[in-house]
Amino acid sequence: MNVIKKILSITLTACLAILPLSACKTDTGVTKIRLNEVTHSVFYAPMYLAEALGYFEEENIEIELTNGGGADNVMAAVLSGDADIGFCGPEAALYVLVGGSTDVPTVIGQLTKRDGSFLVSRKAEPNFKWEDLKGKEILAGRKGGVPAMTFEYVLNNNHLQDGVDLTLNYDVAFNLMVSAFEAGTADYCTMFDPTAYEYEAAGKGYVVASVGEASGEVPYTCYIAKQSWLNKNKTVTEGFLRAVTKAVKYVNETPSATVAPYLTSYFEGVSQDSIAASVERYRAIDAWRTELSMTEDSFNRLQDIIENAGELTRRATLDELVDNSYAKKVYDEVYKN
Repeated sequence: MNVIKKILSITLTACLAILPLSACKTDTGVTKIRLNEVTHSVFYAPMYLAEALGYFEEENIEIELTNGGGADNVMAAVLSGDADIGFCGPEAALYVLVGGSTDVPTVIGQLTKRDGSFLVSRKAEPNFKWEDLKGKEILAGRKGGVPAMTFEYVLNNNHLQDGVDLTLNYDVAFNLMVSAFEAGTADYCTMFDPTAYEYEAAGKGYVVASVGEASGEVPYTCYIAKQSWLNKNKTVTEGFLRAVTKAVKYVNETPSATVAPYLTSYFEGVSQDSIAASVERYRAIDAWRTELSMTEDSFNRLQDIIENAGELTRRATLDELVDNSYAKKVYDEVYKN
């Protein structure tokens, strides 16, 4: 249970730190939220749009965004108090819970409801079937991470086993997978947009499948905070989720070509056309939750996925980890208008 042990070691270290209990409020009355994201992708477009469209500003919130480069690093930042809100897969909090921690971070909102990665092949496969992966090697992400576990879950549902029918390569760090694939490692690689779109547009590979479409709905990326922070910042938490909920509504109701210009400053070097195409592709697979709450069915599927990967010592109930009250309240407010 290497993943859980790693999270537990992070928890013990964090307990030694002095933890700030409230967000930083400036002299102007604006509250600064330190938000640590698991990675940077158009998959998370609504979060960036909430800032670009002024929705955070309307809530007197300023976002200080940092990239954690992995769910375990995001969780470490939340536990140590270096981040007020973490944005990552809820499995990181689940590992802390099942490990026996007395201060388990709470999931307060779910932005994405399925895997956002696409399977990229070195050759065009217009009639791709999952069984075509037999005998192949795939770069699938960090072992124990939701991207890798979800991919393995899809394979198993298609009667394919790692080490028997094919090889899953877990040796390459998540942020180095694309460069390793381009250098010749493996036959396939999972990528998020806009990377997958631009890789294909450059003629380097071909998108052959959506992992999220194959896996079904799952709480893929969520907002997580320590209960001690939430107790001091209820109004700020509601304002944060209200801004993101407004942004989801906007991106679902607005043409991708209109959305894209608001996102260009968040993706330096990526063309506006690529961003628009990525937004369209994520909207096509129904990537985002309109109400940022988590359903029991999707939470159970997440546990199925983690259990299938051998990374879960016990199952949890939804209310042990998730507080849907914030998301439900702001959804009612946003959609009444």
